Amino acid sequence: MKVSALFLSLLSFGLTPVASAAAAAPQTAPRAATQVLGTLPPAPNRPPIPATPPRTATETMPGAWVRPGEWVSLGGARPSYLQAPAGCPERACPLVVVSHPRAQTAERLRDSPQVGTLIEALLRANYAVLLSSDGGPVTWGSPSALSTVGVAHATATRRFHWNGRTYALGLSMGGLMALRSALPGSPYQVSGVALIDAWVDLDRAWGSDLVRRSEINTAYRPDARPIPDLNPMVKVLAAPPMPLFIVNSLDDTTVKASLNTDRLLGHAQQGVSEFIPLSGPHLGGNRFSPAVAQRLVNFFDRLATLPLRGAGPGETAERP
Repeated sequence: MKVSALFLSLLSFGLTPVASAAAAAPQTAPRAATQVLGTLPPAPNRPPIPATPPRTATETMPGAWVRPGEWVSLGGARPSYLQAPAGCPERACPLVVVSHPRAQTAERLRDSPQVGTLIEALLRANYAVLLSSDGGPVTWGSPSALSTVGVAHATATRRFHWNGRTYALGLSMGGLMALRSALPGSPYQVSGVALIDAWVDLDRAWGSDLVRRSEINTAYRPDARPIPDLNPMVKVLAAPPMPLFIVNSLDDTTVKASLNTDRLLGHAQQGVSEFIPLSGPHLGGNRFSPAVAQRLVNFFDRLATLPLRGAGPGETAERP
């Protein structure tokens, strides 16, 4: 793709003002209506959560629980950022790990008003949020990057009242990391994956553009096309169906939906997964509307009704 197109998509994602509520409402693309895959169980009832205090960037003493409502930096030169919700000290909460688009950082996500709409909805619903550095701006879900996120996850889950459940949210390039973290070999367990305009086929990304190819070669350190074992798309096709929340658009010329997330629909777990087709360009404003944010929360809520993978009958999901 041309660099100018990427530059414009990044500007649209992080810097343009949020559209009005009417303009930001999801617009259904002609191909299909929004659909929940299978019969939808009711979301669990939750007690009201206190309003989240204003966010600030701060550093707390290592090992201490984070103060709700504050962003805490985890790591050094390329930090991840953790925030716990206001209700978490009294009631254990799950963690959502957010992986960023190409050429971006956790700081960029933290400061983006569009992404802030999703984050604030999650915090209000008693989800802790980890904005992942993904090991760098162009790591493309590499094994080294996944190890870095694993360290951040282990650190983060000792800094708040964690209930043992982790979910992943991947934006654009971050889809590779989000999907890979839910597959065998991940350093932490993921109970559900949300993908917005996401790359999920590493081989397609490698073959789509010479600049992307160079970045992927550097991240994976091969001299040629990455082997299939490193491609999340190949691995997910061989895995059992998983809970998926997919937002994409046929108008997206940066990440072609038909070659990426559309191919996951047959591998989504029935009854809890959801597919939201929108219109508009890559990472357009309607992906970050309050309506989409609420549906994202509802998706993660539905997963709370499922047994935690690896936990036997009567076992708690919380860390001992």
